[in-house]
Amino acid sequence: MKSFVSSQPQLLSQMNERMVLRVLQANGPRSRAEVARLAGVTAPTVSKAVSSLLRSGMLEEFDTSETMRGRPAKRLRLAEVTAQVVGVVIDSPTCRIVTTGLDGRVGSGTHAEFKTPRTYGQLVDDIVEQVSSLQLVGGVNTLGIGISLPGLFDSREGRSILSPNVPITNDSCLGRDLSERLGLECVVLQESDALCLAERHYGLARGVDDFAMLDASTGIGLGVLIGGRLLKGKSGLAGEIGHLPMVEDGLECGCGRRGCLETIASDRALARLVSQRVGREMSIEQIVEQVRTGRLDVTAEWEAVERPLAFALVTTINLFNPQTLFVHSRMLDIDGAFFERLIQRTASMALAPSFADCRIERARGSKREGAVAGIIEHLTDARVSESHAHSVNVL
Repeated sequence: MKSFVSSQPQLLSQMNERMVLRVLQANGPRSRAEVARLAGVTAPTVSKAVSSLLRSGMLEEFDTSETMRGRPAKRLRLAEVTAQVVGVVIDSPTCRIVTTGLDGRVGSGTHAEFKTPRTYGQLVDDIVEQVSSLQLVGGVNTLGIGISLPGLFDSREGRSILSPNVPITNDSCLGRDLSERLGLECVVLQESDALCLAERHYGLARGVDDFAMLDASTGIGLGVLIGGRLLKGKSGLAGEIGHLPMVEDGLECGCGRRGCLETIASDRALARLVSQRVGREMSIEQIVEQVRTGRLDVTAEWEAVERPLAFALVTTINLFNPQTLFVHSRMLDIDGAFFERLIQRTASMALAPSFADCRIERARGSKREGAVAGIIEHLTDARVSESHAHSVNVL
């Protein structure tokens, strides 16, 4: 029996390039010799891969302090001065944009935001305007855009099917439309999946292959990582826990039905209850700030939201038995005691063995970091093209 790989030299070169990128992502700046040692390959192999990556703009080589012999040492790093990627978060009522180097450090980049417009065409125009202005930074090459998008997203077609909270994106192909306008590679991630990537790259899930992410912010969504792979479902529509029917004849949800879980257990649900009581519209950010400064008490509203939110956690734990369950929500910033109460209620409702196996943590990653992680992963994995990924044949 004989095996062969089509276009073997090109495929091996691409795999070596991806390997170098992975080593630098995991270990930070390193010399060529250190990369070779960490990757377990020869110096010539690393040298060839590095040369290609330097030409592509994905790597930079820089001088460190002088060595014992008085000569500066050359080191490699993911491009952070000469190249950038863009992260875009589509949300309501505000969209956010950030630029970073390929190291993914969101805090060191440029940040911008704009009010979510009323039409899809204006949304595309606003993003194009913002990204175009960011591209004008002298000497910095923009390599691609990652987009965090709420709602049902068909990953096969790259099309938004239904976004209850940002309906202007319904039946649109935002990645394709932006790519055509800007001439850049664009990757779209459903926002719960973006949060999973953010936690795995920049948060508490580094090295964790089995975890779940419950997003209880604008709506409620669920991302699940099993064996290191995102659970997507047939069309990429898995995880829509927020649209479980909970209250018969309840509040109308953006999905068109009534009484969905996200109408009673999200940041937006809490903000709506508080706004009704005080007689004016308040955002979750305003509520957090006023509670912390002693000007507002939302204990009653939290009690109304706590039980259905615990139900979401229990459902996730009982169904998926995750090693860790991360919760992404601004209302948990109001009072640290709220999170402890949420865990206690979850423990009282969940299957005891499943709860005992699961650690519940506040998420540290953001949707901006997830959008950035998505485009960086895409650019890294693209070193081995899809056409070559399945080109191994066995005779």
